[in-house]
Amino acid sequence: MHLDNYTLGSYTPGAPYWKQVLWHFLGSPLVESNWLPFSTLKVWVLRSFGASIGQKVRIKPGVRVKFPWRLTVGDFVWIGEDTWIDNLAPVVIESHVCLSQGVYLCTGNHDWYHPDFKLIPAAIHIQESSWIAAKSVIGPGVTVGKGAVLALGGVTGRFLEPMTIYAGNPAQPIKSRVQEKVEDVLHISPADEFIHVRRIEDLGVGIGEEVMGNG
Repeated sequence: MHLDNYTLGSYTPGAPYWKQVLWHFLGSPLVESNWLPFSTLKVWVLRSFGASIGQKVRIKPGVRVKFPWRLTVGDFVWIGEDTWIDNLAPVVIESHVCLSQGVYLCTGNHDWYHPDFKLIPAAIHIQESSWIAAKSVIGPGVTVGKGAVLALGGVTGRFLEPMTIYAGNPAQPIKSRVQEKVEDVLHISPADEFIHVRRIEDLGVGIGEEVMGNG
């Protein structure tokens, strides 16, 4: 490949240049900052730049979003510290999803056969009541099925089946989430977050610790 001839192909950022600059120098630092601890303010900033975000969404410090105008978030979503939403293509996060600390959502790929290393973006869709545990990576074009879990440090570039727990790199199914054991967990109140974690750990899966404080 010849990176001096690198091409974006038909890709465009999806917003005028002035909006990109304003987001880079003003909006993004506010969302990522540690000194702005309140989720409501971070949500307001993201919405101001075109994100669609539901109610009671928690956004912790250090969260990075590439392009807010390509982000859709449902209700009661938790986004943990240092999560990186690299949304060159649209990212949809449905309601009651937990993205733990350091999760990376990567929507960009490249054509390694093309001499110009052409960019190939593809959307990510995380369906409701899923848990992406800390330091996990989701690749371009992936859909995470309803109620799926990607365990600590897991990496996937393919579809994750609903109600299934995955672990490893590449992620492999290791356990099914039995409906009668977890139906209450899937609709738990945010106030019961520690009970949420405890019940999932009781299923016998070493997913890793999730600590989400009030914000």
